[in-house]
Amino acid sequence: MDIASHGFPPESLSALAEASAAINSTLDPDEVLDHIARSAARVMRAQAGSVLTYDALRNKLVFAAAFGPQGKVLANREFDADLGIAGRLLKTGEAVNVVDAASNQDFFSGIDKLSDFQTRGLMAAPMVYKSEVIGVVEVLNPVKSDTFADDDLVLLTVFANLAAGAAHNARAHESLRRENRALRDSVLAETEIIGSSGPLRQVLKLADRVAPTNASVLLLGETGTGKELLAKYIHKMSGRAEKAFVAVNCAALTETLLESELFGHEKGSFTGAVSQHIGRFELADQGTLFLDEIGEISPSTQVKLLRLLQEQAFTRVGGTKTISCDVRIIAATNRDLKKAVDDAKFRDDLYYRLNVFPIQLPPLRDRREDIVDLAAHFAAVAAGNLGVEPRAISPEAAALLIAYDWPGSIRELSNVVERAVLMADGPVLLPEHFPPEINGAGRPDAAAPGGLRGTERAMIVKALEENLWNQSKAARSLGISRDNLRYRVKKYGISRDQ
Repeated sequence: MDIASHGFPPESLSALAEASAAINSTLDPDEVLDHIARSAARVMRAQAGSVLTYDALRNKLVFAAAFGPQGKVLANREFDADLGIAGRLLKTGEAVNVVDAASNQDFFSGIDKLSDFQTRGLMAAPMVYKSEVIGVVEVLNPVKSDTFADDDLVLLTVFANLAAGAAHNARAHESLRRENRALRDSVLAETEIIGSSGPLRQVLKLADRVAPTNASVLLLGETGTGKELLAKYIHKMSGRAEKAFVAVNCAALTETLLESELFGHEKGSFTGAVSQHIGRFELADQGTLFLDEIGEISPSTQVKLLRLLQEQAFTRVGGTKTISCDVRIIAATNRDLKKAVDDAKFRDDLYYRLNVFPIQLPPLRDRREDIVDLAAHFAAVAAGNLGVEPRAISPEAAALLIAYDWPGSIRELSNVVERAVLMADGPVLLPEHFPPEINGAGRPDAAAPGGLRGTERAMIVKALEENLWNQSKAARSLGISRDNLRYRVKKYGISRDQ
C-alpha cells in the first residue's frame, strides 16, 4: 500500500515511524504486543488500543495486550472467535471503521460491561502475515474528534501490517528459543533399539502403527525396560520428529516443583520464584512430552493434566493467562494404573485419556536372545565414553549374562557391562569382570542344579531338545554363536544319550 498517496500529515508519519521502531525493538512476544497496543493508540490519537491474537486451535480471540482505561481488566480475557467486530474481521479480512459502536449489530457489548468502559467509535484492522490473519488491532474513541476518518483506517491498516511482521518474528524467535532449551534439557539421544527377539518385534510393530498419529501412548513395564527409549523412537517416527522431545520424571519432583516444571510459573508466584519460568508443556509445543512414572503424580496435578488434555490449554502457576499448546503425550509407568484407579488413587478419566494406545514392554528375562547383542552394544558405548580400547565379550561371560534373570532389566545390564569394561585390563570381558550375583563367585551353590551354572546347563539342554539337537538352531534360539554353544556343551559334558 502506497501511504504517500494518501497525504498523511507529517506528525502521523512520524508517529508511525516511532511506532515501528518501538515494536521492533524487542523479540519478547509480550513486550512486542504491549508496544503494538500502546503505539496504535498513539498513532491513531485514540483513547484506547488493544491487540487480540487468534488462537486457531481453540477458535478463541484473546486480549493479548490492552492500553487505556481499564486495560488491565481486559488482559488475557478471551471470547469465541465468532463474536464481535473482531470476530467478523477474522472472516472477511477487511479493516472496519465503526462510527457508532452501540448501533452496530456485530458489536459485542460484553467487553464494555466487563471493563466498565463505553465504546463510541471503533476501528479494527487485521494483522496479516503471509495471507494468514494472526490477530486484530483495535483502537477506540478518537480523542480530538467525534469519529475516525477514512484516512485513519488506511493508516491503521498500514500499522497493523507492520505489527503483524513484528509479532510473527517475536513468536518465531520464542519458539526457536524454547526448542533450543528443550533440546538442551532433554537431548534426543540415540533411538536405535537393539534386538530381534519376538517380544521386541511385537513392541516395535505397535510403536510403528501408533507413531504417525497424534494418539496418546501409555508405556507399561518394569523399571529399566527401555520405556524412554521407545518414547523417543515413537517421536522420531512421527510427524513431530523435527520438533522438541521433552522428558519429565514425575517421581523425581515434589508436587509443587512438578507443577512448576510442567506448567511453568510467573515471577513472584511463590517463595523463590524470582523470574518467570517456562514449563515443559510450552517447551514441547508442536512436539512430544514424555511423562515418566505418571502413576506418581498427586491428585491436584492429575486434575490440571486432565484439563490440559481436554482443552489443550493451561495457565502457569500464579498466572491468569491461558496458554494453548499442541503436545503429543507419551506417558510411562511401572505401576498397575488400573489397580490404582480401582483403589481411587488415580483418576479414571485421566487414565482413559492416557490409555488410548497402551504398549507393554517385556522385561529382559523374556527376551534373552537379545542379551548378547545389547551387552556388546553397551560395551562399545562404555569403551568410547571411558576412553579405553574396545572390549569383546567372552563366550563364558556371554553365557552367564544369558542365564541371569536381570531384575533391573536393560538398565541393569548397561550398568553391569560398563563396570566390567572398567574392571577389564585386556580386550576381552571375562566372567571375573562381572559382579558375584552374575558370575557366581563366592556362592557355594553356583554349580548346583538350581544354581547359576546349573541353570545355564539346563537352558542349553532345553534349547537343544526343542531344536531336535540341531546346534545351529539351538544357538540362534539362545542368542549365542554355534562355537559358543559347542564350548558350553563340552564344558558341561552334555550329550544326547544322557
